[in-house]
Amino acid sequence: MKPSTGDLLDYILARLREGPRFTQDQIQRNDKKFKHRYAFSKLKTHVDNFLEGKDENRFLIMPGLRGVGKTTLLFQIYEYLTKEKGIKQDQVLYISADHLSEYLGGKIIDAVDVFIGEVHRKTPVTLDEELFILIDEAQHDKEWSNAGKILFDQSKNIFMIFTGSSALSLELNVDAVRRSKKESIFPLNFSEYLLLKHDINPPPGTSTSIRKLIFTGDIEDACQRENELMRGMLRLPQPLEKEWEDYLCCGGFPFGISLDNHDIHEKTFDMLDRVIEKDVSLIRSFRSDTRSSIFRILMFLAIQRAGETSEGKLANDIGISSSLVKDILSILEKTHLIFHIKPYSGSARTLVRKAWKYYFLSPSIKTSINFELGKYNPKRREFLGELAENMVASYFFILQKTMNTPHGIFYAAEKEGVDFLLSDINGEIIPVEVGIGHKDQRQIKKAINKYNSQHGIVISNKHKKITREGDVIYIPVIMFSFL
Repeated sequence: MKPSTGDLLDYILARLREGPRFTQDQIQRNDKKFKHRYAFSKLKTHVDNFLEGKDENRFLIMPGLRGVGKTTLLFQIYEYLTKEKGIKQDQVLYISADHLSEYLGGKIIDAVDVFIGEVHRKTPVTLDEELFILIDEAQHDKEWSNAGKILFDQSKNIFMIFTGSSALSLELNVDAVRRSKKESIFPLNFSEYLLLKHDINPPPGTSTSIRKLIFTGDIEDACQRENELMRGMLRLPQPLEKEWEDYLCCGGFPFGISLDNHDIHEKTFDMLDRVIEKDVSLIRSFRSDTRSSIFRILMFLAIQRAGETSEGKLANDIGISSSLVKDILSILEKTHLIFHIKPYSGSARTLVRKAWKYYFLSPSIKTSINFELGKYNPKRREFLGELAENMVASYFFILQKTMNTPHGIFYAAEKEGVDFLLSDINGEIIPVEVGIGHKDQRQIKKAINKYNSQHGIVISNKHKKITREGDVIYIPVIMFSFL
């Protein structure tokens, strides 16, 4: 039953009254405020532009995996608006669509209409002051994107942010896509981890120099940044190598910054449980007994060394059909728990009959599943190597999603092929090999010759500094982590 205007008004007024106190609960712990993730500066820029009358990006969509800090970012924006920009408390409305739906059966559009009509005594068309609508867990209202589109069209004085699961962008209608700006939120990279944990930033331009090193082979700028970086990292309370191992195993999510490793693994595993229980069901309805199959597939992917995942073999091992395995893998990709890399074929018309490789969006997920299964051993070099390969894969995946570079990410289908093949828009290939421990030149040299590459990349802990030997560039895995 649709809630009455009176019920919605009571609900809205309660949210407005609670806003400042709730914000403080969400943006600090033990009276110490959380540091801002890099995404905050992007959101802040959109807010500032809106307040300056540049209204192009006033309908923001912020999808991301559970636990990456979307709600915290919303409340940090709330504080920025009310404390630094002087926006009045009754002009900023935070609503969790999950809460609104569960307790009132209400819709976003109805709640906002009451906010504008009853609190501000205006319509969207006659609105003459800026209002800020911060909607969390938007996927719980199937009509959220239509609500955003309607409000965007009706008033240039409304700024909106919608957060939700990674599948949020799948629910966008065509009209909303044209009007909205997507700012995806991903797990922490190493730079953000050090910022949130120790308030230490790499030198400006570090990430750009590493990106240029990988894709152009320009070593000079990266070497200069590397020297500056190592000096700056002397402020860390423990060796950089130990910080990196902690990040690799446990540092993918902001909630883990102040927890011990055991609690981090438990909370990460709980996050997986919620994704499967809540987010998967919003994308696709499965039978109740399929939930255990989803978990078993995640377990399989976590304990195996990164390699081709045969849907047929997986189906036989778990005891379900290949088509169901395919469906589950597809849904898990839509939640952004995992992603895949295809074998390189050399041509869009050439089909390589090899299975896809699957990786987790953060190596922390792989670690926590292994921890839950009693298979976690961070001192085992092979395990660290698997986590490092997962980290490199996820960095490239996120780089592609955020900067459209590289144009393609593949793996070499031949026996003993390199871990990754990066392609540009012209089809030029950069082979990449990843490892912990000794890595000789044999594989990378073979790939450089096979794909007629200008250079190849070896990411490992063999070299302590960026080094170029002929057409092979060695990047220390820790330095790469600042990409």
